[in-house]
Parts: sequence; C-alpha cells; structure tokens
Amino acid sequence: MKVRLKKVTIIAESLLRTQLLKLLASHGVTGHTITLVEGCGSRGVRASEWEGRNIQIDTLVNDATADLLMQGIAARFFDHFAVIAYSCDVEVLRGEKFVPPADS
Repeated sequence: MKVRLKKVTIIAESLLRTQLLKLLASHGVTGHTITLVEGCGSRGVRASEWEGRNIQIDTLVNDATADLLMQGIAARFFDHFAVIAYSCDVEVLRGEKFVPPADS
C-alpha cells in the first residue's frame, strides 16, 4: 500500500540528540533514522573533532504531526542552537507501518 506522508528532516548539533528524540517521542513518533553529517551554513563550518559532527534525523509522519514537530523545534531550539528543520511530501510503500489501523 502506498501512503502520502511528510518526511521531517532535522539537522542539529549532536548534543541535542536526546532532547530531539524526546520531542519526537512526545508526539508519538515511533521510528527515525540518524545520520552523522557535515556542512557549512550561517554559523560557519563545524569541522573540528572537539565540536563533533552534526546529526540528521529523518522521520515519516502525518501532516498534523509534522506541523507540531516543526513548531516545537522552532520554539525550543532555534534561538540558541544551530538547528534547521524542513519537511517534504513523500509517497511511502508499506505505508501501513506509519498509519494507525482504522477503527472497526
């Protein structure tokens, strides 16, 4: 079954890993992928071993959850940390894994 969902991507300082995963869990997110990433942005290059690499967290959620996650990330992290978040529409095969069963 193919389902339309939102892919939410969060790129952040690795020290925020635990806080971000708690935020996802508080909105019922049950799965995610974390990747170590590097890059350059408005806050410069994060390139030293001491700073550590950034993390990228990807998750698949419905529209309402994506909106709540984006609002929560902006409110909690944007003022004090190097964080970016974005979402995009995706079509997911095996989408039933991400959609709760319909009430009988």
